[in-house]
Amino acid sequence: QAQLVESGGGLVQAGGSLRLSCAASGRTFSRYAMGWFRQAPGKEREFVTATVCTGDNTYADSVKGRFTISRDNANDAIYLQMNGLKPEDTAVYYCAAAPRCITTDSSDYTYWGQGTQVTVSS
Repeated sequence: QAQLVESGGGLVQAGGSLRLSCAASGRTFSRYAMGWFRQAPGKEREFVTATVCTGDNTYADSVKGRFTISRDNANDAIYLQMNGLKPEDTAVYYCAAAPRCITTDSSDYTYWGQGTQVTVSS
């Protein structure tokens, strides 16, 4: 059965960095869009970034220039390098995969990880 497992979350001070990892197993996701979403307490889940099957990446405006998504198809993994973290980046971060080449719509994503907590202190 296909599954996604995130790791790398934690507590960091504002301005610091974290790198999240997402390991995929159970099927090949090379032709899937894969992305990161986040959900802060009391807020709806929001799109952060996605890497699509063409190799292009797309980012939410709030993280452009600070976050970088990368993909390793050989190892069925994606990563999220987060630099310049701000308190408003505090959330549970979810890795997800969509059986489409290009999409940022969470409803298109059919595989989800369990989430990893990122907390940024001021």
